[in-house]
Amino acid sequence: MLSIAELLNIRIPVVLASKSPRRSHLLNSLGMEFEVIIADIDEEIDTALSPELYCSRLALSKAEKVADSLSYEALVIGADTIVVLDGIIINKPDSPEQAYKFLKKLSGKTHKVYTAIALINSKDKRKMTEYRVTNVTFRDLEDKEIEAYVKSGSPMDKAGAYGIQDDFGAVFVSHIEGCYYNIVGLPLELLYSSIKKFLK
Repeated sequence: MLSIAELLNIRIPVVLASKSPRRSHLLNSLGMEFEVIIADIDEEIDTALSPELYCSRLALSKAEKVADSLSYEALVIGADTIVVLDGIIINKPDSPEQAYKFLKKLSGKTHKVYTAIALINSKDKRKMTEYRVTNVTFRDLEDKEIEAYVKSGSPMDKAGAYGIQDDFGAVFVSHIEGCYYNIVGLPLELLYSSIKKFLK
């Protein structure tokens, strides 16, 4: 039986421009062989941008930085995930106190998770970006639940200060509308469809 990676018929090396272990795990689940090269970029960009443009620019910046560093042809994948509540972007928390505040804001409300992916051929510099949006609803959270999660340290490297795949993150979410993998950080159907289109 053909794997997803074989169906895509990728004939050049794949490079993931992300330090996220969650994205590596998801890409592995497609049966892809890839190298991880972390893109060192300034992630502080204009928050006045629309959410889709904000995360698309960051995903593309990561992919471009890595593509420019390569001396061989490769398919470089960049990605960026943001959480948006009432039109305001909530990034990764800078401190445990900020993580607590973020989670208090999300408690009992519905927010949007945007993940953008960027694809670049490092040789000819062809590129494309796509994004997905998922609606996520939190139940009302108790202060002691938020405190316990923050103390675990898990919220500190995640947009919106939570991971839906975590123990606490999983029980904070009452329901979602859209792609689950988008919330984890790499919408797999979108990635598959985008690579298919990009390689044509």
